[in-house]
Parts: sequence; structure tokens; C-alpha cells
Amino acid sequence: MSETTKKKRLDRILDSIERVGNKLPAPITLFLMLSGIVIVLSAILSAIGVSVVNPANGETVKPVNLLSVYGIQYLWNNVISNFAGFAPLSMVLVAVIGSSVAEKSGFLIALMHRFLGGAKNWIVTMVVIFLGINLNIAGDAGFIVLPPLAAVLFMTVGRHPLLGLYTAFASVAAGFCANMVLGLSDALAYSYTEVAARMIDPNYSASIAINWYFLMVSCVVLTIAGTILVEKVLARRFVITKEELKSYNFDTENTSLTPVQKKGLVAAGVAELVFFIIMLLLSLPVFGDRAILADETGSITNSAAPFTKGIVFTVSLALMVPGVAYGIAIGKYKNDKDLWADISLGFSEMGTYVFMCFFISIFTNFFSVSNIGTIVAIAGADGLASVGFTGIPLMIGLIIVASMVNLFIGSASAKWAILAPVYVPMMMLLGYDPAITQAVYRIGDSITNPLSPLFSYMPIIIGFAQKYKKDVGIGTIIANMLPFSVTFAIVWIIQVIIWVALNLPLGPGGAVYW
Repeated sequence: MSETTKKKRLDRILDSIERVGNKLPAPITLFLMLSGIVIVLSAILSAIGVSVVNPANGETVKPVNLLSVYGIQYLWNNVISNFAGFAPLSMVLVAVIGSSVAEKSGFLIALMHRFLGGAKNWIVTMVVIFLGINLNIAGDAGFIVLPPLAAVLFMTVGRHPLLGLYTAFASVAAGFCANMVLGLSDALAYSYTEVAARMIDPNYSASIAINWYFLMVSCVVLTIAGTILVEKVLARRFVITKEELKSYNFDTENTSLTPVQKKGLVAAGVAELVFFIIMLLLSLPVFGDRAILADETGSITNSAAPFTKGIVFTVSLALMVPGVAYGIAIGKYKNDKDLWADISLGFSEMGTYVFMCFFISIFTNFFSVSNIGTIVAIAGADGLASVGFTGIPLMIGLIIVASMVNLFIGSASAKWAILAPVYVPMMMLLGYDPAITQAVYRIGDSITNPLSPLFSYMPIIIGFAQKYKKDVGIGTIIANMLPFSVTFAIVWIIQVIIWVALNLPLGPGGAVYW
């Protein structure tokens, strides 16, 4: 079979997935329907007496019947507070403040022309993928900031903005656990791993770095694999002409920087340097025993630290400060009204997403309160434990179970809190170190992120994509995310096999065998 035939076959498969997926109701209707299904399912499971034991605390978990007086009262009592407290919405809106200024002032486009103007396509792709994979260091900010940025970046080199948008989203979502620098996700994962390991070894103690070597290598191999996928397979699905680029109000002819733009970039660089120095002073203990943005223990990376809690705000400011400086330097921002107008325009573009979040918040809260997700996770873990797999098949099984549970429960820490007390002791009794168990869980927790219609940031990527193509739906996103998820899964599984076969250390204090 020729390579051309294979490519056409893959295109047909992805096009079919897109068509089927886009026949689903509109996202708002879909979440309303899912809410109804959760209500009915909670009533059925409650009526037949389903229950499981949570291995994390030994408590019995039963479904909560939402098709009841309690369910109706709960909806009426909490619908406003659930919407107001919906974390993805607040993070997106805060990030929009900075990203709107950085984009609409012209700063981002000028910056990209300066550093990547004339770069080969594969280099631009590699930069986007590498950044996306590593952006988990900034929490969920990567989902909000990088995709629209990558869309603009791809247009600067004459490529389709949707290719950049999808590449960035897939990299952030499917590669979420990999990183070159240790961050909050490492600390959260290890906190549950340690507790679970002490069920077998009360003296177990390692560090949040137990997967560091493995994940650093993951960054490299996933970047290479993702770049090959985009350049050899996906790029041909997104052919675009200069005329089409112009329809997005993007100037394809004027790619060289003017003296005024160069002056603006210098001003932006100085402003960003000042901002960095201020953040450094706030993050170091220079004004007392501990840093201003540190928690009571002196750490700025713990989940309770102001620096960590405000990471999206920090990212937003890091985009806004140079954007404002650039806009003033080139004469775009002549007064404060010009600045607020650009921010207001950014918010106006998010109207559909805000409306959608109201219904998403209802579904996610109902799903959580019903305990259905917890029951599915525990049942899946118990089912795998009873199969009797060992070695590589067992690890692949762990990845599959984690990836399936990930379709229903978005929070990585919530899933690991449930699965760790099953996975970690079971693997230790089979002779495997908690580090390898944690690593394979984190793989499964990452690869299906961009495929789940329930993923909190699925609506935001749809909104970004509809800016360039109005008929983008859930099917479009899933069809273009599937190649990334499959590729990342294959690469990661091969990496696990190599690590186990060679008995390589996964990180400081982290090994394959116990």
C-alpha cells in the first residue's frame, strides 16, 4: 500500500470522526443533556444499591440520588454559587486581560516576527509543541494563553492559524504531565503517592522529583514525535492561501519590522525586565524571613502559596505589561481609553464561552455531587487489580484505566487520590517502585485530556477555533486531537518499555523496581 493511500485513508478516518462528532448537539445543549443523564443515572444507581469502598479512606461511596427533592433543592440553592465559583471561567477571564493587550497592541505579532520571522515551518512547530508540553509549570494558564498565540505565530510564517491552535492545545493537554522543570503537578502527584506507599512501607519517603528524569526525556521525545506528526501528516489538512490569511485581517505582505515597531519591542523588553525584577523581589525573602508571595513555610511552589494561587494573574500581567509598553511606544495607546477599549474587545469575544460555562458548571457540579465519577474510578481500578496482569501488560493496563477515568474526572489530583491507594500498594507488592506507578498514571492522565467533551477547556478551544472557522464543533476538535493523543500514547508506552527493560532511574529517589 502506497504512502499516499495511507494518508488518504487517515484523512478519511479523521473526516468521518469530525462529521459524526459535529452531529452532536451544540455544546450548551450537550451539557444540558449530560446533566439530565447524570440525574437519571444517579437515581438508577441509588435505587439498585450500588456502592464501592474508597481505598483512600475506607469509606463506602454510594451514588447520591439527584432525581429527588434534595436534587431540586440543591440545584436551586447552588446554581449561582457554582457558576460564580467555576474555576476555568475566572482563570480564562483574568488571562484575557493580559492576552488581549499583548495581541491587540501588536506586540505578539512584532515579537514573533523578530524572533521567528523567516524560520522554517518545522522549527516553529517544534517551538510551539515544546512550550505547550512545558507550560504545566504555569498551571492551567497554558490552555488559555498558548493556543491563540500559536494561531498568530503560524500565520506569521504563512500557515493556517487552526493548525497552530490545535497543535498548541494538543501539546498543553496531551503532554500535560511532562516538564523540564519541577512544578505544582509534581508536588500534588507525589503527595498522594507517598501516603499510598506508606500503606506497605510506613517509612517510605522520596521527593517530588521521583519522575523528573523520565519526564525530561518525555519532553524531548514528545516534541520530536509531535513535530513529525504535524509536518508529515496534519499540515496537509490545513492548506491556506495568502488571500485566506488576509481574510483574518492578517497582513501577509509586510513581514519586516519598521523602526517604530523595533522601538516598541525595546520598550516592551525594558518593561518586561522591570516586571521580572519586581516578581523576583516578591518571590525571594528580601523583605523579611520569607518571601511576600510565599506561604507560611517559606515556599512559593506549594499549593497554598500566593505565588502558586496567583499564577494565572502573574501570566496575565507578564503579557499585559509589555503589551502596554509596546502600544504606548508605537502610538497605539494615546490614552487610557485606548487601552481599556482593547481589553473590552477581548472580553466581548468571550461572550459565548461565558454563557457556555453556566451550563458546564451545572453539569460538572452535578456529576461531582452524584459520586458517579468516584464510583467509576474505583470500579475501574478494582477491575484492573483483579485481572492478574504483571510487568509491561500491567503498566499498559494502568495507563488505559487512568486514561478512561480521565474522560470522566478532570482533576488529576482527585483521580490520583482515588487510584493511588489501589495502584501503588498493588505494584509495590509485585516488586515495582512507587515512582514507576506514578509515572504510568500520569501518562494516562494526560493523553486523553484533549479528547474528552467534558474537559473544562474544550469549550475555550472551540471558541478560539470559531474565530477562524465558524462551523467548528466538538467533532472537529476531537478529530484533530486524536492523532496527537494516539501518537503521544504510543511514544510514552515505548518509553516505559525501554525504561523498565533497562531498569533506568526515573528521577532522584525514583526507580523501576522496589
